[in-house]
Amino acid sequence: MRPRLRLVAELAGPLSLVVVVAVAGSAMSIAQQGNAINVLVTATIVVALYVFIGNSGVWSFGQISFVAVGAFAAGLLTSPTATRQTSMPTLFKFLATTQISNTESLVLAAGLGAVFSFLAGLVLMRLSGLSAGIATFAVLEITYDVLTYWDKIGPGATTLALVPVTTSMTVGAVGCGIAIVVAFAYQHTRSCRLLRASREDPVAAQGLGISVFRHRLVAFTISGGLAGFAGALFVHELGSISTGQVYIDLTFATLAMLVVGGAGSLWGAVLGGMGLGVVDAFLSNAENGVAFGSVNVTLPNGMRVVILGVLMVVVLIIAPKGVTGSREFLERFLSKRPGRAGAGNKPGGSLAGGASVADDGSQAVPSPSRTQS
Repeated sequence: MRPRLRLVAELAGPLSLVVVVAVAGSAMSIAQQGNAINVLVTATIVVALYVFIGNSGVWSFGQISFVAVGAFAAGLLTSPTATRQTSMPTLFKFLATTQISNTESLVLAAGLGAVFSFLAGLVLMRLSGLSAGIATFAVLEITYDVLTYWDKIGPGATTLALVPVTTSMTVGAVGCGIAIVVAFAYQHTRSCRLLRASREDPVAAQGLGISVFRHRLVAFTISGGLAGFAGALFVHELGSISTGQVYIDLTFATLAMLVVGGAGSLWGAVLGGMGLGVVDAFLSNAENGVAFGSVNVTLPNGMRVVILGVLMVVVLIIAPKGVTGSREFLERFLSKRPGRAGAGNKPGGSLAGGASVADDGSQAVPSPSRTQS
């Protein structure tokens, strides 16, 4: 019964946080509701990052590339065709004349994000460590340059405007909930368990017959699909998009949220995304001026990123695994063997003989440290 309670809590905790933010945001003023919606969308992006980074242990700086692709595709194809033909005369003909609904744009963005990440992953997922991080950053840079300078696929260096604003509080909450459910379902698949088993020592895992490349590629593709989906929510929240909004600042901010919350758990990703999302929204407003009674406080431009960086460093010093310790919601209290070393973050522990264990108690992967020659 307790393993079932763990599964219920693992999903219910993050979803409950989404509901709390949505309900609290709905009770705010119209001006403040935009901040609550932004928190939900940002948390969706962080969940997308978690699906790959948290499960593989490989740090990727390129996931915002898939957010950018999803955002520009959804924004472009839902904007008025007359505006496109006037302000973007060099667009490919099918991009200038095609019109889709907002719902279709969400599906399209998720599909494009998944396809793009799959194609990039065919090369990138063979890398590990620093080389993987540099390569994923290169993907971010290439995507930024293509979107900025190739005016046949978008507005180029100018802002894409007149995008329908359809990401309401309900849509943002449902979208974030969908991302959480997908991440939860994936992390309880055999592929994810094998990926987690390979996280500490990929070479030893390959020696045991685990295809690290294949399982990383699966996670990278799912992460890219969720990132593209989040990008569509993002552009339909703002009503406009420019390449600068889906570049370095968003990459750094969302990675900081993941680290602070706890990169090894879904609960940590959601808590970090929403917790620091609130802080980020406040700091963004403070850069434009915030009134505290009779005192008006205005932060210098760029101070938001500096403060987020300081928070990340402080949390890493105090709690290297994030504020949640990379544990799922209530995992410490519902664990079958609380306090046992080697029980791991999730989704299972390890047998005395060294094999990893799935949530249903079945033996999944032999541990490299206990194999015999």
